Amino acid sequence: VHLVESGGGMVQPGGSLRLSCAASGFTISDYDMNWIRQAPGKGPEWVSITYTANNSTYYADSVKGRFTISLDNAKNTLYLQMNSLKPEDTALYYCARGLQRDIKGQGTQVTVSS
Repeated sequence: VHLVESGGGMVQPGGSLRLSCAASGFTISDYDMNWIRQAPGKGPEWVSITYTANNSTYYADSVKGRFTISLDNAKNTLYLQMNSLKPEDTALYYCARGLQRDIKGQGTQVTVSS
């Protein structure tokens, strides 16, 4: 059972990236799924969640209107579309399973810089 993130990289302010979180060993749509980020020298910051019960999604105020969380059930993969990126979005992004975040990936680095 594990999660593997990809899609990070370096982008200029205002740019976009799409992060992926591929799940194995379990069906991703059976669980609430989170995106979390951690900037250098700071603690983890919750970014977004999708609830399996009703497919509702929620976002941190810092990313609302710019980021979109989604699932591809056929690929068993969680995504985070990030638009209008800002330097303060620079962080290691990782996905985590459930409200308890019992399974976490290793993360993918996102750097927003000119």
